[in-house]
Amino acid sequence: MPTIKIDYKRELEAASKGMILIHDPKLLIKLIVRSIVQKVRLEHAGMILYDPLKDSYVLAISRGESGSRIPEGFIRFDRHSPLIRLFIEKEYKYLVANRGALVSDDINKLLWQESVISNGTGSKEILHEVSAQMPRLNAVACVPAYHQHMLMAILLLGQKHDGARFDQKELDFFSALASDVAMAIRNAQLFEDLKREAERNRNLFIQTTIALGSAIEAKDAYTHGHTERVTKYALAIARQMESSGFNFPPKFFENLYIAGLLHDIGKIGVPEAILCKQDRLTPQEYEMMKTHTTRGAEILSPLTGFEECIAGVKYHHEHYDGTGYPDGLKGEEIPMVAAIIAVADAFDAITTDRSYRKGLSKDLAMGEIQKFVGKQFNPKPVQALVELFKKGEL
Repeated sequence: MPTIKIDYKRELEAASKGMILIHDPKLLIKLIVRSIVQKVRLEHAGMILYDPLKDSYVLAISRGESGSRIPEGFIRFDRHSPLIRLFIEKEYKYLVANRGALVSDDINKLLWQESVISNGTGSKEILHEVSAQMPRLNAVACVPAYHQHMLMAILLLGQKHDGARFDQKELDFFSALASDVAMAIRNAQLFEDLKREAERNRNLFIQTTIALGSAIEAKDAYTHGHTERVTKYALAIARQMESSGFNFPPKFFENLYIAGLLHDIGKIGVPEAILCKQDRLTPQEYEMMKTHTTRGAEILSPLTGFEECIAGVKYHHEHYDGTGYPDGLKGEEIPMVAAIIAVADAFDAITTDRSYRKGLSKDLAMGEIQKFVGKQFNPKPVQALVELFKKGEL
């Protein structure tokens, strides 16, 4: 079979461009290993990958002929494994420095070198151990992938189909490829770390949100459970709208959830004498109560990335006909998060007891809300509320 000539420079450039686009380390190395097997015509190739969570190395990918594949994820190497020690401990790095890789054909030559025999570092012993490990990994060459002296991966290269040895040009290519792989893997890991940190921060924020909601309700016994109910109704309305064909942007439900929990956060700044007043509010007291929307938005304004939530808090008392507050927004100017919360908020307010009146039945509440469609309320969330009521899901 004739030897296939490969333009290694072009292949390296193509691989490097592809790595920039992929943030999933396992997908990245799967594509690289598969490409190596096909283009270099190897019986087997694999990748040992560093697992930062367990501070160990695992055989993550194994590709090639069915008989040569090794079960992925079952072989794990700690830092005391001969193969790992050879690439991470300084006293052994000279053994692969010239070739940029450890090749099984070179091991016997290395074992007879006087420097190996007499250096007293145990190089001879570790080479024997690695020589025994490599056949079990179906590898005739191992190429380390470093990022800033940190061993990120080891590329395992099996026998070529034509039985030819790896020449230095090929090893140089694999070494350069491994360097790019290490960089891509590290970038992908940093990306995952950022995602995990963002998730931790998000969870902490939501927990804080729930605590703040509880602090608001603690000021007014008559509104106990109001925040939780409004959030529940709002999410149900949005899901019903979605099932009827309304398209929401990404993260809409998460933003609606947070906005629902925080929609009355500004009431922290309203005097308890007004919040808990037994009679109807005077015009002056009502004006003070109305400030809770802008106060809430001000409290949340330092939070970046929560603009949609803040809009829900600020505008949930705007009216569809423009007669609401604080800015007199009209129609579709009112963010949908706020429009949904407005309906959910009104439904809960009408159906629960307050200090100045008893709550109405859900039947009567539905009639009251439908009376103000197109005036106080956006018709779309009201229609969803009606559908939920008819299905008995309120």
